[in-house]
Amino acid sequence: MKKLHIVSLLVAALGLMAGAAAHADEAALNKAGCMACHAKDKKLVGPSFKDIAAKYKGQDASAALMQKVRAGGKGVYGPIPMPPNPPEKIGDAELKEGVAWILKQ
Repeated sequence: MKKLHIVSLLVAALGLMAGAAAHADEAALNKAGCMACHAKDKKLVGPSFKDIAAKYKGQDASAALMQKVRAGGKGVYGPIPMPPNPPEKIGDAELKEGVAWILKQ
């Protein structure tokens, strides 16, 4: 019985850590200003993260999306361009984690 309790606590702790990591990725996107134009599941100025994930489902699009975020873009989801986002706005590590989080939506 004691082993079961310890295993349950470990599983719960791992779940909390995974949730905290996902929250950290979303927080980094929020801090960088991404959430001013994007939302997880609805279109704002830009597409939702779920729409982006659906567009690139099954593709290895991380590098291309990171480049697009850095350079900015226009015309993919409508007429309003996305401004460039330099490393000063969102670091490489945070951007990589954020793009991975977006693609999992």
